[in-house]
Amino acid sequence: MANTQRKDSYDNSIHLDMAEVFPGITDNTYLSTCTRGLLPKAARDALDTHLDALTTGRTDKTALFEMMKEVRASFAALINADPMEIAYTKNVSEGLNIIATAMKWQAGDNIILTPGVEHPNNIYPWLNVGQKEGVEVRTVDDDNGRIDVDAMIAAADDRTKLMTVPTVTFSPGLRTDVKKLGAFCRSKNIFLLVDAAQSAGVLHTDVEDMMIDGLATSTQKGLCSMYGMGFLYCRREWADQMVPAYLARFGVDLGHDVPEAAFGSMQYKLMDGALRFDLGNYNFPVITVAQQSLKILGDIGTEHIDKHVVRLATRLAEGLEELGLNVINGRDPSERSNIVCVGHPSEGHDTTDDADSAALHQHLLDADVLHTIRRGMLRFAFHIYNSDADVDRVLELVSDWQATNSG
Repeated sequence: MANTQRKDSYDNSIHLDMAEVFPGITDNTYLSTCTRGLLPKAARDALDTHLDALTTGRTDKTALFEMMKEVRASFAALINADPMEIAYTKNVSEGLNIIATAMKWQAGDNIILTPGVEHPNNIYPWLNVGQKEGVEVRTVDDDNGRIDVDAMIAAADDRTKLMTVPTVTFSPGLRTDVKKLGAFCRSKNIFLLVDAAQSAGVLHTDVEDMMIDGLATSTQKGLCSMYGMGFLYCRREWADQMVPAYLARFGVDLGHDVPEAAFGSMQYKLMDGALRFDLGNYNFPVITVAQQSLKILGDIGTEHIDKHVVRLATRLAEGLEELGLNVINGRDPSERSNIVCVGHPSEGHDTTDDADSAALHQHLLDADVLHTIRRGMLRFAFHIYNSDADVDRVLELVSDWQATNSG
């Protein structure tokens, strides 16, 4: 049964009718932002207008390019970066690979990562670099689902060129102490690259304060947009030293007011900063959607969103623990994100071997509580459109399920 009666409680600083802004929340209890974020109504309307223009052949390409610049600036503002430090990508994987292939590697350099809590797409690029460039890939064990920053620091030496971590672990969704690692990397001139797939748009991220050198994300999760696009942040000091593995017209500086199809000469100058990584043409349908989503997120502010979602996640985690479930939500408040995982970790990507977990998962789905299984655990992820009513509903359904199956 859909969640049609909502008694919502949002952060006091947020003054939006979430059901009007995100109509998808009226038909279910949506707790799967870790997989896909809900599309705002304004974004759907803007996409319809864009598709109408394509259908009638009345597309204004000049306006589309202005929109592209605006969206680049909006994402930059969201993470406290300069628009010149932002490149458009297809997804997180492309952003990570852009950095991997643009770094100036030397045989004997090393890279440090924690494969146990990384998405595979932040492992394979480095194995590829290792094989092609003679670079050592050093791995560090995770600490029960969390990044062990101290262990990563201890593994570094004077040949460490890059460290990479998720801002929030792929599973079970614990926040990384990026700022501590960033301070170390900055002091040693080590490139710190983060996979922000699970945090961008949901958790407050300040790349300057956290001393991040590179950040890759996609648009379909916390940024409440669509598949097929992402952003790459690369700090200007690093980007200006890098040579892209692929080069297209938009990565070449021909000066102002030069037609996009113009060819300069056999000698060329790369665009400043991360703009050199742009490969034309742009995914204008997704940019159209992202423009509206980023406006909503930017108007609210990620500090407020962060506070809101962590509070809800903490409430859910504590409630589920009181019901006797095994919850992984961070032993320290600083580790908590918008994600709560329940159960016991296993090797299955989107399945669980535990019969009770599987039954509870189906019970919640049947009640229109949309969530996922990841590595054997039930996974719930909050965003700005979620409320205390969603927490209450999950706890009530779990309690009812326990009562029904206690015998």
